[in-house]
Formats: sequence, C-alpha cells, structure tokens
Amino acid sequence: MEPEKALEAVKSGAILLLLDVPQYTLIGIDTQAFYVGPAFQGIKMIPPGVHFVFYSSSTRDGKEFSPIIGFFMDAGRSQVVVRRWNPQEECLLKVSEEEEERFSRAVRNLEFDKHLGPYDRSHYADWKRLSNYVTKSTIERLEPIGGEITVTCESGMLKNTRKNAMERALDEHLRNSKFSTPGEKSQRRGCYYTPIPHIVKRKGIESGQLTSLNLDKTELLETLLVKDYGGSEDSLLGELQFAFIAFLMGQSLEAFIQWKSLVSLLFGCTKAPFRTRSQLFTKFIKVIYYQLTYGLQKDSRIVEAGASAVLDDSWFSSDSFLHHLCKDFFSLVQDASVVDGDLLSWTRKLQELLENRLGWEFQQKSGVDGIYFEEDDEYAPVVEMLDEPSES
Repeated sequence: MEPEKALEAVKSGAILLLLDVPQYTLIGIDTQAFYVGPAFQGIKMIPPGVHFVFYSSSTRDGKEFSPIIGFFMDAGRSQVVVRRWNPQEECLLKVSEEEEERFSRAVRNLEFDKHLGPYDRSHYADWKRLSNYVTKSTIERLEPIGGEITVTCESGMLKNTRKNAMERALDEHLRNSKFSTPGEKSQRRGCYYTPIPHIVKRKGIESGQLTSLNLDKTELLETLLVKDYGGSEDSLLGELQFAFIAFLMGQSLEAFIQWKSLVSLLFGCTKAPFRTRSQLFTKFIKVIYYQLTYGLQKDSRIVEAGASAVLDDSWFSSDSFLHHLCKDFFSLVQDASVVDGDLLSWTRKLQELLENRLGWEFQQKSGVDGIYFEEDDEYAPVVEMLDEPSES
C-alpha cells in the first residue's frame, strides 16, 4: 500500500489496542489468525463495522493452547478499543474509562503505531460474506453478559439439550477437560439465542394436521419470524451468521447447536421456498454456501488451539444431519413445478460445492411414496400413524 493510502487507512480505520498480551498467544480477528510476537500491542486499519475477535492463551513454549475466547464488536470510524491482558484469568479485560481515553489519545498520536499489526484487507471480502447480516442490534440481542463467548462454560448450559452422538461425545470431553468451569460455579451465561422447537407440538388439533406441521416447518418459520424476529428475515439470517462465526472461530458448541437448529428449520420448509419466502431462501442458500466455502478451507491455526474437536471433519461426513437435509431440499427444488431462478441457481451452486469438496452424492433412490430415512435418524419427519379401520 502506498504511504499516503496507508496513513489514511490508519487514521480512518478502527484500532484494537491489546496490552500486555504474552508472546505465542493466538490472536484472531474475523478470518485472520496469528501468533503474538514480543512487540505486539494490537491491530490497526480495521474497517469500520462488525468484527469478531478471538484469542487463546498458550504455554510458554507455545505448544499447548487453552480453549478459545471470543467477542463481537461493532467498530466505529477511527474508534480505539482497548483491552488489557489479565495473567491470572488469562483473558482480555476492559480498562477504566479514564485509561481508555488516555490510551486512545496516545494511539491517535501514533505513539503505538510501530507495535500495531495491520488488518489484512485482502481477507475483508471473505469476512463480509460471512457477516453481512450481523448488525450492532444482532450483537446486542444475542451476546452473553460480558460479551465473551467460550466453550469452557458450556458443559453445564447444555445439560438438558438434545444432542446427537457426536455432540454427546464432545460434551463429555468438555466436562472432563481441565479448562471446564462447572455450571453451578460459573458466573457466565450463554448467548441469548432464539429457542427453535425441534418438534412442533400443539393441543386440540388432529393427528394428521400435527404430522403435516412437522413434515413442513413453514408455519413454524412464519410464527418465529413474527414472534422473535419482528418480521425481519435479515434478523433471522443475522442470528444464523452470528452462531456460525461463534462456532467456527469461537469453537462454541452452544453456537453449533443453534446454527444446526436454524439450518434444520429452514431446510425443513417445503412450501415457503416456493411461495412468499423465495427471497429469504435465496439469501439463506447464499449464506450457507459462503459459510461452507470458508469452513471447508478453515485456517489450521484456529484448529490447533484448544477444543479442536468442535471442528472435527465428522460434522461433514456423508451420514451427517447436513447431508440428509441438503439431499431432501435439493430434491424438493429440483422437482418443483415453479421455482425462483435465483434460488435454483444458488441451490445448484451449493450442491456442486458439496459434491466437489466433500464427495457427497445426492441422487434420489426410488421407493414407495419416495420417503426414506434411517430408523435412528433424528432428522426424519415426525409421522403419526392413524389407527387402521377395522375390516368388516
């Protein structure tokens, strides 16, 4: 970058001043991650807007890492955000308002400039595709008290949560981890995610109607959009992106479960994509496409730190929940008599991505009524069998 443009980027971009961070600590912002050197004191030239900062403390030789801690921030133009390392708790803490003002003046006078690493703007387009629906309002609505997201406090939170075999194994790993904080002793609370029912239950309706509500999640989607998202489709997509970022960069199991719930909800709709919500589903497929495009070539430095089991390749195996959901949705779009052109185009792109990068196959098998699911498939539709009429 030319000197004049670099100086302008320094002055207009936000600055993250990170004081007293030990050498070898893993520090990340958005899709970038690096290890701290002896002169490191922060990051400059950060584009204004939403960002996710994450870090992991290490042993003195830099060979072992604690689980990642992360937080979202909405950075203003030329804003200076100050955090100081607490060696006892091994985390970054806010400083007093007086200290923040003093350090901010020093930063603006370029006193820290030689100790600040530049934000690599060549990666910014990737980050925007992962976070374009996440707003300041999204962060304020979902972030935990204190703002810090970490897997170490999630074992107790997820005690009564429905989990599959892989998630149960990871939950057991967390409970036995030396980094895990017992739920009853921890003062931290998880994110304020929107509750997504796995099964629709409703009193006073016939069994056939109940089966229909669970086979097609369109009515549930409409109810959640009005009740929990104020009618805003973008607000729902913002939560989907928030959860994915907290899962992939922050290695949060709670975030993965929420991401999976939202993906299952949207892929479980059979009418909405072809009626009033075609634009929502086009945007949804684009979001999933960019998430998986990035997730499948994730930075190995993120995986090295802490609870790397969260990013295990088994999430993307051919018998995973995502494979089952995609297979049903692709078939639905392919067989539809009328489908939005953009939705069809992005659905094909997503299918090609999964076929080429993961080797997944989506050819439909023939059979009675075209319904297929394994006996232990947690994403199989809920079907209520009616009593057969007695023969005369």
